[in-house]
Amino acid sequence: MACPAWAGESSTGARVRRLQRSSEARSPRRVCSLFSGGKDSTYALHWAVLKGFEVACLVTVKPRAEDSMMFHVPYVELARLQAEALGLPIVYYEQGSEDDVKALRRAVSAACEEYGCTSIVTGALKSDYQRLRVSIVAEELGLEVFNPLWRKNQEEYLRELVRQGFRFIVTSISAKGLSPDFLGRVIGVDDVEAIIELARRHGFNPAFEGGEAETLVVDAPLFRKVLMVEGHPVRVSEYNWAFKITKVELLDKYSSSLTASTVASSG
Repeated sequence: MACPAWAGESSTGARVRRLQRSSEARSPRRVCSLFSGGKDSTYALHWAVLKGFEVACLVTVKPRAEDSMMFHVPYVELARLQAEALGLPIVYYEQGSEDDVKALRRAVSAACEEYGCTSIVTGALKSDYQRLRVSIVAEELGLEVFNPLWRKNQEEYLRELVRQGFRFIVTSISAKGLSPDFLGRVIGVDDVEAIIELARRHGFNPAFEGGEAETLVVDAPLFRKVLMVEGHPVRVSEYNWAFKITKVELLDKYSSSLTASTVASSG
């Protein structure tokens, strides 16, 4: 199974490009964007550009633990490809034996030293665990923190993502009631409504803030290239599924060979 790619640039994408160019000329707040490759951190990056911030770099931490409460786990290594798609530098840090705060501090410190960042942007939605630890690091380094998604209505946020041209796939599922059929395909308008209905019925967070699922962004308004992903679902336990990625390609976003109906399969 492969995720569809999308040809042509939306009006939102064109607007973001104009704002990105104008923000570079004005040199406003110089931010590092904490980036996992999932929908929330990608949207936070998008917000920063719309606000006219100068995004100096992405900061990605690959966690030591597979059940990390602080850092995104599935396929975080693909953040490097996404950074290339975005045309942004990335500070990629692999956590060692240090705790979450120290790992984040080292990654953000490296970003500050190399790119002169003065602020941090995060995609935190409801997790005080994440927000407070970012705040600790920011205070120690004298940085301002922006959490544009904090306490945002989860259902409206999910709808807004798709409306604004964010294309993401579900890479893992850990919630009763969430079908493995969602794995590996780009989530569209109908899928969003189905997820919201299932969340209401089964009591999980529709934006997956509780770890009910993880996502990978394959295209967004700021992307200059798209990720084409092939793979297949794997059952881990009764309510736990993963999308095993077998192939990833970074392709020209505006290639005539890419259409909304482009689908392949593997496995």
